[in-house]
Amino acid sequence: MPDFSIHTVLQLVTALGLLNVWLLRSSSATSYRGGSAQSLKEEFSAYGLPDAAFYVVGTLKVGAAIALLIGIWVPTLVQPAASLVAVLMVGAVSMHVKVSDPIVKSVPALAMLALCAAMMWL
Repeated sequence: MPDFSIHTVLQLVTALGLLNVWLLRSSSATSYRGGSAQSLKEEFSAYGLPDAAFYVVGTLKVGAAIALLIGIWVPTLVQPAASLVAVLMVGAVSMHVKVSDPIVKSVPALAMLALCAAMMWL
């Protein structure tokens, strides 16, 4: 049985957040979508990214989320998965800056970045 420490909570919140965005809400409009995008795929277009980027980033984020969940039992997966998500979140924030979004649209990416930083630091 895993020890439900703060580290485990950080892993769960991060992983479930990523899975929620990419698997459950990717077609939903939210106030955090970049530019005037109404879906996650439209958001990538708003940033001027090719369609392939949507699939590559999605695969990396879902894979990292699964690694964070498995990391509850296999701790060696946590550091690389959290590092990958942190890099992707820096990219997400930079895309919001690129399209001159208000800072509020970067809040979810900044929160995920903070969660990953905490996992790497603890």
